[in-house]
Amino acid sequence: MTQHYRTITCPVEGGELTAAVWEPDAQPKGTILAIHGITASHMSWPLVATAFPEYRVIAPDLRGRGASRDLPAPFGMPQHAADMNALLAATDTQLALVVGHSMGGFVAASLAAQYPERVTGLILIDGGLPIPAPEGTSMEELPQAILGPAADRLSMTFPDRASYDEFWALHPAFEGNFTQAVRDYVDYDLVGTEPNFHPASNIAAVSCDALQLSGDETYLGALSGLTVPVHFIRAPRGLLNQVPALYSPEQCDQWRAEFPQVIFHEAPDVNHYTITLSQRGADVVAGVMDELLTSQSREVRA
Repeated sequence: MTQHYRTITCPVEGGELTAAVWEPDAQPKGTILAIHGITASHMSWPLVATAFPEYRVIAPDLRGRGASRDLPAPFGMPQHAADMNALLAATDTQLALVVGHSMGGFVAASLAAQYPERVTGLILIDGGLPIPAPEGTSMEELPQAILGPAADRLSMTFPDRASYDEFWALHPAFEGNFTQAVRDYVDYDLVGTEPNFHPASNIAAVSCDALQLSGDETYLGALSGLTVPVHFIRAPRGLLNQVPALYSPEQCDQWRAEFPQVIFHEAPDVNHYTITLSQRGADVVAGVMDELLTSQSREVRA
């Protein structure tokens, strides 16, 4: 079955949100909403989207990122969830399996909590479960503590596209593995003109959103109250391909005890980026998604 890719815009508070749509040339079997991470874009998802040629896959550029970078505040998970609800309404989507990577997992869970009638299930990919702040970290230091070099990159400029490609090709997450999927992701992220190209993400949006990744009582309550199936997929290495990862095994044990309704998975031999931007990572993610979609299809038939 042929799958077609296009971009669309939809009205949200403060302007227009941009999103990508992959869809078949026949009636789709259903809709998947795929939500990217804190400094990323919809270009996190092509490898996953192409694994579902019979489905419509909708992937936004979140407020403050990609082609939605000029959308103004407010930022934060409740606003992103409202934007996602507007996107689903604009695309005539009644129900969707919602997949979120990194901060996108927090957006996905917030969407399910605020608009439960929209969501059939959640796949949280190395995100969505609270990330504990290092002891002694102030609120001002929290974005840097969680994001590290990912936050530093946003204030950098590059003289040309080749320089930005080189930056990512040497990045520990992609060193020796700078594939076409990664190149497309990188090229989409660069905006501006020579010699002052810069990453697309809005620093103010990223800084604001990072403050919510440790999870407050309201967010913890929302997670506990979710009634849809929830799967979490851990990457065993972090943003710099390092161990410990963003979520340590011990942290996962803690969340497994606190959220017994969440089903935990591990994606072997990937880091926080390559869990969606490598074929081996995308295959694991797609496998969990397919498992959930298949079980839901059986329930409908029953």
